[in-house]
Amino acid sequence: MLPLSRIDVFSPAERRSAGALLRARAMRCEDVLYLDSGRVALGIREPQGGLRHRLGSVVGPAWLDAAFVLRGRCCSLDMVAEGAVQLRRVPLRTFEAGLKDLPPLLRGLVDDMAQAYCEQTDLAISRLLQDAEGRCAQWLLQHAQGTPAGGQQVVLGERKRHIAAQLGIAPETFSRALGRLRDQGLIAGRGNLLQLPRPEALRELASHLP
Repeated sequence: MLPLSRIDVFSPAERRSAGALLRARAMRCEDVLYLDSGRVALGIREPQGGLRHRLGSVVGPAWLDAAFVLRGRCCSLDMVAEGAVQLRRVPLRTFEAGLKDLPPLLRGLVDDMAQAYCEQTDLAISRLLQDAEGRCAQWLLQHAQGTPAGGQQVVLGERKRHIAAQLGIAPETFSRALGRLRDQGLIAGRGNLLQLPRPEALRELASHLP
């Protein structure tokens, strides 16, 4: 990895203001971000801006997305500036050239730490999404109505973004949670009318909420 004293040689400083999106999740990194100074929040961003779910923060000087680059994968987090920050964008070729200078033992340690960081990030996001499923299950049970055939159903009388706001999650998170519940056979139907073929399973899912 590049020695910190050499970063300024390869990349000019870039200043960004509060609220700036420095890296979007699910996008492949075309360079590597190094934070000279300031604080960057990590989490899952709302479509309108700002973080709906905050999973941590980084204070410079520090690498921001090097772990994802080392593992050859897309960034799993949205990275948003908290206040003014100064950062540098190191080209991938330059970053990779710096890695070749590391002794094999140290390079292995760096790779292991990057893998552990990515796995912990994936776990945190997974738990966050599981929590979203539990909230959806709870909301569905609270709004369930009996059917003439003895089953249960829910009529979505509000826009999904309004329901998501009630649950404290982003609209796209709500849609993904409904999709996973449908894949598990816990809800059925399309549009504004949802059938609840397994309400007992929904109750079990909702019972795991803190």
